[in-house]
Amino acid sequence: MSILVKNAGTKLGMHLYELAFWRSLLPALMIFCGTLVRGQTLKTPFFVGHIKRSVAGTTALLLSFYGLSQLPLATSVTLNYTSVVFIAILSIVWLKETPSIKTWTALLMGLGGICLMLQPAFESDRLIETLITLSGGIFTAFALLQVRALSFMGEPAWRIVFYFSAVAAAISAVLATWIGWHSLTVESLPYILGIGGAGLLAQLAMTHAYHVGQKFTVAALSYLTVVFAAIYGVVFAGETIGLLEILGIVAVILAGMVSSLPEKTAQ
Repeated sequence: MSILVKNAGTKLGMHLYELAFWRSLLPALMIFCGTLVRGQTLKTPFFVGHIKRSVAGTTALLLSFYGLSQLPLATSVTLNYTSVVFIAILSIVWLKETPSIKTWTALLMGLGGICLMLQPAFESDRLIETLITLSGGIFTAFALLQVRALSFMGEPAWRIVFYFSAVAAAISAVLATWIGWHSLTVESLPYILGIGGAGLLAQLAMTHAYHVGQKFTVAALSYLTVVFAAIYGVVFAGETIGLLEILGIVAVILAGMVSSLPEKTAQ
């Protein structure tokens, strides 16, 4: 999905708002049709919670798409995965949780990885773009904490995904209308369908994995996204990755894996 977003922006000139709209529209429509077929309902007693999660998630989505348009693919995707660092910070500051050794380890490793990735940004005059993309990790962290809260209250995953996709489609549609839309063409259609389809399949696969698999295994495997992004960036976009960026990526991946360990294992 990320490589399609990046190529649609660079080759076709499509801006992040319309790309975010097409990314969100297909999941919303598919889930809506699925609820009708199964006779389920989209009504929820936790509407405010869904709005908080959806607005934060939409902001994170737009910031990640901005990063894809401005930064190398692996760097942009890795910065989005720094949400694990900000989850630890929000848990300490906002939720008043007492951090464990595992949390401190993940936090320090993640912050170290971020610092390593910021160094090349200083040298390449991309610091502002990097910091803007990094801020997406904060909104992703807030959205994930809200997802956890909604799940604890009994909300099914498909309903959470629907409200996020619907809100993201609505907000990005307004912004895209303000900026201006590109006409649908034979050339752009594969990108649009690919972005929406890949995003939907990824969400469904991840939701199913967390439902049937062990949390640590799923979380660890999810970081293959960063590895694939690095490979795709080199192969399909002709990008190069410096040593500091590689070390930063590895540190962020390890931080995410440590944060997923059971408490008893970390202790």
